[in-house]
Amino acid sequence: MTHDVLRAFDAAFPLFDRTVREVGPDQWARRTGATDWTAKDLVNHLTSEHLWAPHLLRKESLDDVGDRYDGDVTGTDPAGAWAEASKDSQITFHAPHALEGDVHVTSGTIPATEYAWQMTTDLAVHAWDLSQATGARVHLPDSLAQPLFEQARTFVPATGIPGLFDPPVEVPETADWHSRLLALLGRDPTPQH
Repeated sequence: MTHDVLRAFDAAFPLFDRTVREVGPDQWARRTGATDWTAKDLVNHLTSEHLWAPHLLRKESLDDVGDRYDGDVTGTDPAGAWAEASKDSQITFHAPHALEGDVHVTSGTIPATEYAWQMTTDLAVHAWDLSQATGARVHLPDSLAQPLFEQARTFVPATGIPGLFDPPVEVPETADWHSRLLALLGRDPTPQH
C-alpha cells in the first residue's frame, strides 16, 4: 500500500509542480476549475498543505503546528513559495516510517497512507484545476487517475462533500479515468478553453 501511494505521489507531484511553474505573471488572478479560487488562491492552498505535511508526517498534532500557516503563505511569489514548501514535503513523504501509523488532521486521526492518498489526489486534481486558469494542457494518465479514482470513491458520497467537492458530474460509461476522477470530484472534465 505504501509503495502504491508513493508511486502515485511521484506521478502527481511533478505534474502539479510543472503546472505551477507555467503560470504566467498575468495569470495569477484568473479563475481556476476549483470553485471561486484564483490561480494564486489555489497555489496558496497547496503550499499551505505542503508546509503542514512534514509536521503531520512527523506525528505532530494540530496544536503543535498552531496557526503559523494560516492566511496567505505565498506572498508576491506564489511559484517560489510553492517550490520552497514542496521541497521539504516531498522529502518527508519518502522518509523511513513516514507513512506508518496515524496522522492528526482536522477531523481527528487517520492512517498516514490515507492522508498520503488525499494529498496525492489534491496534487493531481488541482493541477488540472490550475490549468483551467492558464490554458495549459493537463491530462492525468490512467496509471495515476485510476488508483486515485478507486481511493476517492470510497469517501466521496453522491452529494459531494460540502466545502470540498461539489456533487459528482455525470460522464459517459466510456469516459477515461481522467474524466471519471474529475467528475467524481465535482468537476466538468469537458475542456473549458
